[in-house]
Amino acid sequence: MRHFTFLLLFAVSLFSTTSTAQTLEKSLLWEISGNGLEQPSYLYGTIHMTCDASLDANIKKALDDTSLLVLEIDMDDPSMAVKMANDIYMKDGKTLKDLVSAEDYTILSDFLKTQTGMPAEMIGNIKPFFITAMMYPKLLDCAAVQSFENELMKIAHEQEEEVLGLETVEEQMAVFDQIPYKDQAQDLLRSAKDNMSFDKAAFQKMMELYVEKDIEGLAKLMEEDVNLTNTKHKDVILDNRNKNWIAKIEDFAKQQPTFFGVGAGHLPGENGVIKLLQKKGYTVKPIM
Repeated sequence: MRHFTFLLLFAVSLFSTTSTAQTLEKSLLWEISGNGLEQPSYLYGTIHMTCDASLDANIKKALDDTSLLVLEIDMDDPSMAVKMANDIYMKDGKTLKDLVSAEDYTILSDFLKTQTGMPAEMIGNIKPFFITAMMYPKLLDCAAVQSFENELMKIAHEQEEEVLGLETVEEQMAVFDQIPYKDQAQDLLRSAKDNMSFDKAAFQKMMELYVEKDIEGLAKLMEEDVNLTNTKHKDVILDNRNKNWIAKIEDFAKQQPTFFGVGAGHLPGENGVIKLLQKKGYTVKPIM
């Protein structure tokens, strides 16, 4: 279930973004200071699934200089798996059959059988967004999928530091009840009809931009996304969550120097975490 959590975080955070009005430097690690903070905290843009999740010297130093790790959700919560399992299914007994035509359902059935090894009847009551997320590991050309969140937690555990979250599992999962299931199903159907060719090309480009630490390039790329979930419902999947996080980030940073690790798609844009913190009076500068 932890692997599925990484899939969820990956889907939520890296295939969603917003437009940027002012250029941000190419950096994934940002220092948060000023506005009454006694010590700086750090904001790091992650990618939740990769072939190489090695942490560089700047990230390790920031982890050494902080005493708390805060991710999008508390990945150390022992009840996380149960909470997530309770919320992956569509409400009111809905299934994929209710969301697409009979012809399109046949296309989806063949696609899901090929990609997951499971018939559509077995997984058809899962929210379509999460079914799509099941396919994301196929976009990686490596034997073992790694996660930056996992690497961050390893260091936090070694340093005997607590791991907390900016939102609860329930809050994150509830996002996908606010997005119409039909729109989610159309995204899944699009992937099925082109056999994920768009997804593969977009993912390859995204990885190149991430390696270059080009968060604004990531933002521009995601603006070209054809998924309804990300373009039509950006406020639900990204903007509103960013705004809800700011007060929590402030509280954590005021109590102790904190390392925040969130999907890189949350960083750029007028409604991105960097700009929102700057509007609150904090100095947020890149660590190059």
